[in-house]
Order: sequence, then structure tokens, then C-alpha cells
Amino acid sequence: MQMAKQKKKTPPGSRTIALNKTARFNYFIEDTLEAGLALQGWEVKSIRAGRINIKDSFVMLEKGEAWLYNALITPLLSASSHVVPESTRKRKLLLHAHEISRLQGATERKGYTVVSTAMYWKTNKIKLEIGLGKGKQLHDKRSTEKERDWNREKSRVLKKS
Repeated sequence: MQMAKQKKKTPPGSRTIALNKTARFNYFIEDTLEAGLALQGWEVKSIRAGRINIKDSFVMLEKGEAWLYNALITPLLSASSHVVPESTRKRKLLLHAHEISRLQGATERKGYTVVSTAMYWKTNKIKLEIGLGKGKQLHDKRSTEKERDWNREKSRVLKKS
């Protein structure tokens, strides 16, 4: 009798595809949302292979729709022959209308920016975490670095004792 294969339990952190660490360094992220992505087949295959970079990506709101710009998905060599892959095309974000209107109000009235912070798997779908943030000044970035260094040093001292 053959037993069914057990699925391996993966830790929650391993579901992450890509992180945008510079977004947290350059912006005070005050609110985050989860958005779906409208992708083509070759893009999903490339993302599974880890060929994605969201470091320079940003979100624009146009005509009641949210679009992801500058997300670099490098096509695989074995991408389908009937589609011409465009690696930095704009991709539609799937959000509810009330979420888009809230983002639009914050960007137009309050001077916020919408940036992509992380991309991850949720069941079998690719999701993008977008953050609503305000830009940091240079002195804010320095204080963030000082705080990070202090926390690192503090954890080292606590480990030794």
C-alpha cells in the first residue's frame, strides 16, 4: 500500500519572494495593503525561478486603477515563443475600489507615496504588499541607522552575559 506524500511545512518567512528594503529606509511606512497582481504566464514562471527585483518599483494611481511600475521580471530563456516578454512593463494591481480611493486621497491631499515593500506567495497566488509612506529626511535616515546599530550592539552584549 502506498502512502500519500506529506507536504513539507514551510516556515512563514520562506513564502517571501522579494523584499524592498530601500523602501523602509527611504520612507516612514504608515500603512500597508495586500494587492494581487495581473501577471502573464511567463512572468509567473520567472518569479518561481527567483528572477524578480522590486527595488526601484513604485505604484501609480491612474483613472481609478493602481499600476506597478519598474518591477523588473527577467524572462527565462525558455519563455513561450508566441509572446514577446517585456521585463519592465506596467502591471495592474488588483485592489478594491475603496482601497484605491483611500490611497488616492492620501497621495493627493496628504502628500504620501505608495511604494511596494514585499512580494510573497499566499496559497498559490502572488501578492504584493504596498505601503503608504512619507519620505524621510537625511537626519531621519541617520537616526534609523543609529538605532539599528544600537539594537545590534545591545543584542551582542546580552548574548555574552
